[in-house]
Amino acid sequence: MNTIDYDYIIIGSGFGGSVSALRLSEKGYKVLVIEKGKWYKSKDFPKSNWNIKKWLWMPSLRFFGIMKLSIFRHIAIISGTGVGGGSLVYANTLPTPKTAFFNSGSWKDLNDWETDLKPYYKEALRMLGATQNPKIFDGDKGLKKVAEDLNILKKFDTTRVGVYFGKAAETVKDPYFNGEGPDRTGCTFCGACMTGCRYNAKNTLDKNYLYLAQKQGAEILAEQEVYNVQPFGNMNGSEGYEVSLKRSTRIFGKHQKITAKGVIFSGGVLGTVKLLLKLKQKSLPNISEKIGEDIRSNNETLISVSGLEKDKNFSKGIAIGSILDTDENSHLEICRYGEGSDAWKLAHLPYVTGSNVFSRLFKTFIKLLKNPVDYFKIYFVNGWAKNTVVLLFMQTLDSTLKFKRNIFGKMTSTVSMGNAPTPFIPESIQLVKAYQKAINGVSTSFALETLAGIPSTAHILGGAVMGKDKTTGVIDKDNKMFGYKNMYVIDGAMISANPGVNPSLTITAIAERALDKFPKKNNTLIS
Repeated sequence: MNTIDYDYIIIGSGFGGSVSALRLSEKGYKVLVIEKGKWYKSKDFPKSNWNIKKWLWMPSLRFFGIMKLSIFRHIAIISGTGVGGGSLVYANTLPTPKTAFFNSGSWKDLNDWETDLKPYYKEALRMLGATQNPKIFDGDKGLKKVAEDLNILKKFDTTRVGVYFGKAAETVKDPYFNGEGPDRTGCTFCGACMTGCRYNAKNTLDKNYLYLAQKQGAEILAEQEVYNVQPFGNMNGSEGYEVSLKRSTRIFGKHQKITAKGVIFSGGVLGTVKLLLKLKQKSLPNISEKIGEDIRSNNETLISVSGLEKDKNFSKGIAIGSILDTDENSHLEICRYGEGSDAWKLAHLPYVTGSNVFSRLFKTFIKLLKNPVDYFKIYFVNGWAKNTVVLLFMQTLDSTLKFKRNIFGKMTSTVSMGNAPTPFIPESIQLVKAYQKAINGVSTSFALETLAGIPSTAHILGGAVMGKDKTTGVIDKDNKMFGYKNMYVIDGAMISANPGVNPSLTITAIAERALDKFPKKNNTLIS
């Protein structure tokens, strides 16, 4: 190739891609970020999740929203799309994992991670505008009551979140970056963080990393999907890559090819792993055989509890305003949607447990029979979001899946280590009962849990993990891909152990560390 269009092409604009865009631009590199989702401004987000076209990403139905639901044999996955990736739809929480995370998994012997990452966690917290949630509301008070009932009140706390808590609805000049960032508006505690913040209070990546990256010259190309990455010249990529992309929001969109000296995969597990599995069979055969392995889900359950008392409003607050550490391996968080976002109720059935679908369906029928008035209120009378919290239970205990491509080119899941993920974790079941009692409510769950016995997660991780060489991982401890030059994975796919907490801060911190290793531009790239 006689011409190179960019120094680096970054595929994806989530936490890893956004950090990469800013730090590379600051070091003088010419950067292009490619994002398959749309560019959403505050005014573009839906008022409720009944506006499915703006809420869900389902291109086959011409829905181009910010949330994608992917269903596999062993797990249902919620992820984000759009410029800013998962930050558009995530619940703002920014916890640091416990020590066990840094000393387990495929990366444990590669570095003293807990010590090495400390300054990068600090920088990530600064960039994401992390602060403690200043207020609790009815849903959080229910969790506090559970803590009191279980005699673990000291384990209850508010969350550390990426939200601007200025005066409600008041717009001010950038409060984070000495005036270099955009104007911000104080949080109204409307609870609609996960359908997209319409009030400019949520610290999404387009308001920090990506905003500043653009000021440094980075370009962002939205509504484009990469389908091939081909080395040219020396096939190890040392001379550069040709990246092929197409319009993601049009059936007959234009195809184009762009060249770069280096490529960073930052499309999240569902973007990066899916693409790398495809490329390994075609243009990048030297990718490690470990691609698609060590997929983790934080051992999560997502169970909804709806209160039956009319004087409560569980939609008020931020998406996740409180947390309870229930034991050394587990914790429980309260999630909420803004009032009016009731569409989830269409996908929910009464919460039951059981070893097979027949027993669960029978128990569902019995629950409806015993409590017809309560469930009638949930589904047809009371506003679902106003009366409902989603209990997010997570554990650090480890099990892994493997993603691979089938004969039709689709990504599928298998269990590779430990037990298959389950929505029926004993500790979770007991906590659901405790919360249900605390707020005088009834519980429901995603219908797939009843019908198929598979759990849901918003935190899918791994698949391109770190290792000492390509027999144990896909990338090294500095995020360089084994087998290729100037190629990196910097997103949730790189997470090499189970954090047991919301992973956005950790992805950001590891990305900060990886980009700190890049030198300033001087005509050659690191290999």
